[in-house]
This record gives sequence, C-alpha cells and structure tokens, in this order.
Amino acid sequence: MPEYLPLEIPENPRLAQNIIHFARALRRAGLPVGPGRVIDAIRAVEAAGFTERMDFYWTLHACFVNRPEHRVVFAQIFRLYWRDPRFLEHMMSMMLPAIRGVQEDRSAVAAEKRAAQALLGDQMPEVPTEEEEEEGTQIEVDASMTMSAEEKLRSLDFEQMSTEEIAQAKRMLARLTLPVKPIESRRLMGSHLGHRMDARKTIRDALRKGGEIHSIARAKRRPRWPNLVVLCDISGSMSQYSRMVLHFLHAVANEKGQGWAKVHAFTFGTRLTNITRHLATRDVDAALKAAGAEAQDWEGGTRIGACLHDFNRDWSRRVMGQGAVVLVITDGLDRDDAGALEKEMERLHLSARRLIWLNPLLRWDGFAPKATGIRAMLPHVDSFRAGHSIASLEDLAEAISRPDDLGEKARLMKLL
Repeated sequence: MPEYLPLEIPENPRLAQNIIHFARALRRAGLPVGPGRVIDAIRAVEAAGFTERMDFYWTLHACFVNRPEHRVVFAQIFRLYWRDPRFLEHMMSMMLPAIRGVQEDRSAVAAEKRAAQALLGDQMPEVPTEEEEEEGTQIEVDASMTMSAEEKLRSLDFEQMSTEEIAQAKRMLARLTLPVKPIESRRLMGSHLGHRMDARKTIRDALRKGGEIHSIARAKRRPRWPNLVVLCDISGSMSQYSRMVLHFLHAVANEKGQGWAKVHAFTFGTRLTNITRHLATRDVDAALKAAGAEAQDWEGGTRIGACLHDFNRDWSRRVMGQGAVVLVITDGLDRDDAGALEKEMERLHLSARRLIWLNPLLRWDGFAPKATGIRAMLPHVDSFRAGHSIASLEDLAEAISRPDDLGEKARLMKLL
C-alpha cells in the first residue's frame, strides 16, 4: 500500500456522509458494498478514530474489502477521495483524451481510471476547441450516448477510434457474452425422459426387489462443456486489436453461465506466453497490466509458426483434451518458413473441435489471401472471420454455435 499523507479533516467533517459517498463509489467500481457494511464502517471509524492515516485506511479496508482483487480498486478510490483535496480536477484531466497534442506524462496505474469513473459517475464533459474558447461559445454537456452513436461505434474499426471512443468501446465489450452449447459426452445420467435403457440401474433396482424387474430405468448422455483456447497475436501490427480482444476475453473468462468449462488465453509475437491466470483476476485493469508484464514481446515482431509449434508441443494436450474451441487472432503476416507454419496449423486443427480465425485485415473489401502466411494458414481453419470491431466480436457467437459456419473461407479459398 502506498504511503499516505496526513488526513486533512475540517472542523465539521460530517464523517458519516463522507463514508457513505465513498462506499457508493466503491459499489460503482464493482465492490459488493451494501448498507450493512456502510453502517459497520461508520461504527468502526468512530471506535478506532481517524487521526492516524494508516489506522483510517485499514479500518475502512477491513470493512469494505473481502477479496484480493478488490484491494487495488479500494486503494485507488481511497487515494483519490480522501488524500487529494482536488481529486475531481485530477480525475477530469486524467480521464479526458489528449488535448492539443499534450499526452499524459505517466502511464495509468491499474484500476485508476476505473476508480475515477466510479467517483465521477461517468459524467464526462465535452472539451471546447480553441476557436470555441476564443468566441466564448457556451458548451452544453450531454453525457448520454444515443443509440445511433452506439450503433456507429459498434461498426467502427478499433484502429480508427479516439481515446474517448476506445474507453466507451471497452465498456461495451465488458457487456458482451460468448455462450456455447453443451456437448453430449459418452457418460450417461439418469433421466425419466431418456431414450436409452440404464441396464446397471435397472438390474440394481431388481436385486433390491427380490430379483424381479418391475420398471426400466432410463438414461441420457451427460452434457459437458468445452474449453475455449485463445491464441492472440500481440505484434506491432496487431497491438490495438489485441488489446481490445483481451478486454473482451476478460469479460468472457469472468462471466458465469456462458457454458465454457475453462478459458485459456495465450499471447504470441516472437514467443508464446500463457496469460490464463491473469485473466482470472476480476479487475480488468489489474488483469491486463499483469498480462502485459508477463508478455515481454508486445508490439514486436511475429513468428507465428514457431509460437504455434511451442503451443502444440507444450500446451495442446493440457488444454485441448475435451474438444476445445480454438480462436486464433492474427493478421497472418509472418515471414518465417511457410511450410513449418502450415504443418503447425494442420496439427492445431486436428487437435481442436473447431478452429476459428479472426483477422482484422478482412475489414478491407478487396482483401485477398496474397501473403504467404495467410495462404499457409487458411486451408486449416473451420471459419475465417473479421475481428476489427465490436460488431465482428458479437458475430463470433454465431460462428461458434453453427458448426457449418465458414465465414469468408469458402470465398477466399477460390482465390488461392
């Protein structure tokens, strides 16, 4: 925990009201804070006092934090709300996009923007231009996004988005789902509506009743859910797309009820990195910061064939034993040996229940499989789809639910 400055408490602090507002910010940031915890926090602070900076922090921490992933969010909101007397101005300058070419002089700390949004309540004002400031034009603030603007954002290319549009797109991606239908396994389970006879249960019941069969026990195949395995390219040409896709994958990995047994995520550029455990962190900022620290080849070169070889050799049997669905997110621009790349793609295809390739280059109407890497990979995928916008990620659910979906593969195979 960072070292905090002494708290500046006014003569009439209205401490209970401040703690209530602080708890509301925590709840907007995702912490499960209810009225009972707020009452406990007020009573705890009254009992422990609030003159010592460390005592006040840990008293509120004990009342509001009960999960490890909530610690970073709590620390950032506490710092902004209780330490900085001008926290609102600080957050406004932090959350607004870069103005007139001036960039931020530091990188955002994990959960800092999320904490700022929780305190501001997503009230983002428009920034006046230089001409409007000179003319004295009055700017009206409208924080709500219309449906037409949201629909436009859905189809906008990730690479063409502004800083503010990227922030809004990330919030939209956090609401997306990727459901999957269960698979019938070979194991049976008892069911009155089953179409199979459960011979073992029928005989067992008969032995309990003197050896005579009075009824036939029925069974059906037990359903099971597949794994989702994602291989995401983080090279220089894919950096903006991969960051947005990882936000989407974090939402999928942490959303219950979608049916996936397990979500495994790997990044690759010049080497393969397993970031599965980082995506399990509930806080998206902390998760992606840890994943970025783990993968040291961000925005570097691309060695798709070598990285697929490492995956097939070291990870394939561990994560794909239950008929996994595999997503490969890359533009396919690889300068390594095309023969080795085709061999590794074929092996990956044979190991997967379904292999789907998302390529942001498909956003171009005149796209053709001319690159050597694309020509080597395309024959060994089940579906070839675009992956450059929110709408393309929403359509991914259709590709997974329909085994016969080919995307653009059938059309492009004719051009090989």
